[in-house]
Amino acid sequence: MLDLEQAKKRVAELRTVIEYNNRLYYDQDAPELEDFQYDALTRELRELEAAYPQLVTPDSPTQHVGGTPSSRFAKVTHAVKMESLLDAFSYDELRDFDRRVRDAGIEPEYVVEIKIDGLSCSLEYENGTLVRASTRGDGVVGEDVTENVRAIRSIPKTLKGAPAYLEVRGEIYMPHGAFQKLCEEQELQGAAPFKNPRNAAAGSLRQKDPRITGRRGLSIFIFNVQQIRGAEVTTHAGSLDYLKGLGLPVSPRYHLVHTIDEAIAEIEQIGQERAGLDFDMDGAVIKVNDLAQREQLGSTAKFPRWAIAFKYPPEVKETRLLDIEVAVGRTGVLTPTASFEPVFLAGTTVSRATLHNEEFIRQLGLCIGDTIQVRKAGEIIPEVIGVTAHAEGAVPYQMPEVCPSCGAPVVHLADEAALRCVNPECPAQSLRNLIHFASRDAMDIDGLGVAVCTQLVDRGLVHSAADLYTLTREQLLTLDKFKDKSADNLMQAIARSKENNLDHLLFGLGIRNIGYKAAALLAEHFGTMQAVRDADVEALCAIDGFGEIMAQSVVEFFAKEGTADLIRRLTELGVNMQWKGEARSDRFAGKTFVVTGTLASLSRKEAEALIVKNGGKASGSVSKKTAYVVAGEAAGSKLDKANALGVPVLSESEFLAMMQQG
Repeated sequence: MLDLEQAKKRVAELRTVIEYNNRLYYDQDAPELEDFQYDALTRELRELEAAYPQLVTPDSPTQHVGGTPSSRFAKVTHAVKMESLLDAFSYDELRDFDRRVRDAGIEPEYVVEIKIDGLSCSLEYENGTLVRASTRGDGVVGEDVTENVRAIRSIPKTLKGAPAYLEVRGEIYMPHGAFQKLCEEQELQGAAPFKNPRNAAAGSLRQKDPRITGRRGLSIFIFNVQQIRGAEVTTHAGSLDYLKGLGLPVSPRYHLVHTIDEAIAEIEQIGQERAGLDFDMDGAVIKVNDLAQREQLGSTAKFPRWAIAFKYPPEVKETRLLDIEVAVGRTGVLTPTASFEPVFLAGTTVSRATLHNEEFIRQLGLCIGDTIQVRKAGEIIPEVIGVTAHAEGAVPYQMPEVCPSCGAPVVHLADEAALRCVNPECPAQSLRNLIHFASRDAMDIDGLGVAVCTQLVDRGLVHSAADLYTLTREQLLTLDKFKDKSADNLMQAIARSKENNLDHLLFGLGIRNIGYKAAALLAEHFGTMQAVRDADVEALCAIDGFGEIMAQSVVEFFAKEGTADLIRRLTELGVNMQWKGEARSDRFAGKTFVVTGTLASLSRKEAEALIVKNGGKASGSVSKKTAYVVAGEAAGSKLDKANALGVPVLSESEFLAMMQQG
């Protein structure tokens, strides 16, 4: 047992780690810890605070919900707090929960239901019409995501026979099929795929463009009535029946029981059947059924006393590693995959799992023939987590020195854990390069999406971006779902792209470490493609906003023989190689701006482009070196930091007026 000083130190450590991971999980949809690791830390903190009540503070993560409302969306104050749930990891803890309920003088019925792993969301209906949707946020203040929710087809926009006002709470989730499809698309586009469906659902719901949200295949399960006027419900099971009758998709399985042992039996049954579900679940929930009894029990600062969540332990199996296969991704990254003797895990038989990268293999000390431990991350994706025993005479596995696809030497870049093939002509990368080249911020070829690019590459019609400009109408008509009009439209879009400005072409080439802003700086500074190709590292570093790593990436890209051939072909086919933009002014020379919030007449990208065009630098973070912050509606933490540091804050009109000054 720790003494008070030791406990105080450990509590501080735990709070720091938990709050850091809360921000990653709730706000950035990019957790680093697995659920069971996070749960173990939270449990340890609760136990220490229970042993030393004097250490409990209002800002402890045990006393509040982990999320914070984003500045990207308008804030919504919840009339009914969206609480979290107390977690249990053993049946004894469930029986303790039952004992506390009964000690309050209540003879309960319980409803047991599946705990969906997604993003908690409130839906508000007035006279049957959806008027607002909001995320949980910190439980008191969330984000207004109404327009994005309206784009989700499975969420009813109107309800028949609805009361005058209804607020319900549900969990927005991504079905497994939609998740796999999204990950495949992200990999093709060279983006890092979401780690699990929960992160994918949260990231999709928080998109700035509702059309993207609508394409992601999200769904919702409603699990609670928050407020209701014009009708009455008295039990939880009765409320779910009522909501189902209105046309709302309610919890897929809810079962009324009379004792805690019956509840535990239902939890065991759910656990046995969870592998067959088409969505992620991270436990089961026990709730007091009678709503009046819930009022009597009340809540703590963070949890209701009338409900508890049971978390299933992660399932781990041992098996024998048979081989390690290496594939080349669309970005040139070499990804090793373990092939092992089949094991039945979380409801399915698995025989393969990703090994991430060379460093991961080295840390585990993997050898062919080892006895390894395998689990499913998020109940879906198989992964190797450890080695139980090495095979006799085993030799540590070594990643290949040449690309398995093209035979070119692979490189281990200084800032990456992964090995990468940097050959621009590598067949494994051609599809990803084509998709990027046609994307909106690059050559913006309307109608040339992932599906069409895939067909063009698979049928051998396109091997590099230059081949797009030799395509014929007749070739396009051989593609699936292509008719005369769609073929004509794509031919016109490809022809129009020849006239794009040089910055779009430079970005479309996919130069490592060169994003859209950097491509614009290159185009404006040098004026022609040839001048960019001739520039050395010193000349590139002279550009304000360019560092040595970026400069080196540009030099290395244009030094490749494949790049020279690509540029030559694009030039011969009539693609513009000149900068056609307005001359840059030095009005904002030496000044760094940060744009935050929603502007009335400009997008953030447009405002930042104006800053760069006038000689300034657009940054994403506020510091003492920031000259001005341009703040629109719903400006959040960046505005707060600017005020704290005394950085001048401009409205949009003040910013535009500054543009007109000499």
